[in-house]
Amino acid sequence: MTQSDDELDSLVRKRIRALRVAQGWSLEDLATRARLSPSSLSRIENGQRRLALDQLVTLARALDTSLDQLVQTDTDDVVSHPVADGVHGLRWSVKADPGLSVVRKRMTDPPSDHPARLRAHPGREWFVVLSGTAVLLLGDRRFRVETNQAAEFPTMLPHAIGAEGGPCEVLGIFDRDARRGHRSDDKPPPQER
Repeated sequence: MTQSDDELDSLVRKRIRALRVAQGWSLEDLATRARLSPSSLSRIENGQRRLALDQLVTLARALDTSLDQLVQTDTDDVVSHPVADGVHGLRWSVKADPGLSVVRKRMTDPPSDHPARLRAHPGREWFVVLSGTAVLLLGDRRFRVETNQAAEFPTMLPHAIGAEGGPCEVLGIFDRDARRGHRSDDKPPPQER
């Protein structure tokens, strides 16, 4: 066994114990769910018993997780750096779901109530106001979202977001469809005829 195998073994054992404790379960509770004896589970958690694949599968199910999550080791890229995005400001990709992006944007103008500037597209958006007051136009409704308040909405409703009474800074989470629907935000509205 190499050092990395020992580290993985130790990590999995700690993870099993941490997941059990987070559920508020005793050794007996998890042992019953996993069809193990409490002493076997204790020896597994403490490194006194070999980890067998069939036991890991059973323990993962009992802990309501997957085997992949139980043995996952990819923690090298914990810190991510933003990408400058001309449409949204700063954008971070979320690794857990490659379709999600986190966006930080500073706004100074109120939302345009011009019908052509209200966007509607597949997807879902969530944002929290970090400072100032944001205005969310959603269909025919107008919402004030103040510092530390959040809003979540389906993006199939025509919508626009802007500032009220001065600069506003928001942190938003866009799914893939919502992000795609905002790529053309910087284009001027079409001329009315």
